[in-house]
Amino acid sequence: EVQLVESGGGMVQSGGSLRLSCAASGFTFSNYDMSWARQPPGKGPEWVSSINAGGEYTFYLDSVKGRFSISRDNAKNTFSLQMNNLKPEDTAYYYCARVSSRATSPFEVDEYDYWGQGTQVTVSS
Repeated sequence: EVQLVESGGGMVQSGGSLRLSCAASGFTFSNYDMSWARQPPGKGPEWVSSINAGGEYTFYLDSVKGRFSISRDNAKNTFSLQMNNLKPEDTAYYYCARVSSRATSPFEVDEYDYWGQGTQVTVSS
């Protein structure tokens, strides 16, 4: 059974940092691109960041570039999102997700076939 279990999240003041982690099991982790998505209050889910299967390539939503950093450890079946200089507009429920092997783009949330349970990130001004 594929499982993605997140940890991290919480409440911080503007300018603060948080680290989200996602532990994967039930599949060959090193074969899949992985992504982070978020759902702000009252809005639909949006892509935040992706990392390719080997960890060589990373991609970011323009609004988080230079502040967020995605990484993975294929030996430990985990990947993470380090979030620095957080802003109130980063407030959202954050999800880790597996990009489907049939996906044409890792940036489209509809292309994700498994999701974590999500974790709340709240940034106060």
